[in-house]
Amino acid sequence: MSIWFHTPTPEKLNEQARHTLLEQLEIVFTEVGDDYLVATMPVDRRTVQPAGLLHGGASAALAESLGSFGAYLTVDARQFDCVGIEINANHVRAKTDGVVTGRAKPIHLGRTTQVWDIRITDERERLICASRLTVAVVKKR
Repeated sequence: MSIWFHTPTPEKLNEQARHTLLEQLEIVFTEVGDDYLVATMPVDRRTVQPAGLLHGGASAALAESLGSFGAYLTVDARQFDCVGIEINANHVRAKTDGVVTGRAKPIHLGRTTQVWDIRITDERERLICASRLTVAVVKKR
């Protein structure tokens, strides 16, 4: 059973991401399941720190993007906004090149808050970053 209020497709999500940070970091949605979203991000000059390692902020941006889009897709956007209120990111493995993949799945979908678990992995499915995002669901004014 699907959790989505709207039926998303990767193409639709990528169109919504145009002219945003996601486009700048080349974050691309690749898969939508019944209760999860997947997106990729390159590890390149835009997403590394001066030492050449994947920047923790880039990983957090990927995680927050996935969780925020996920939250937004579970509510009636004509009535509610979803805003991130807390993000936690544990960086467990270094990455210097290639691509990382984030997968977001809800832990809690409440009336006023949501909690999303986002796992970022490398091409060999090794964990790079474990993140949790808390989102507030607020009524539009």
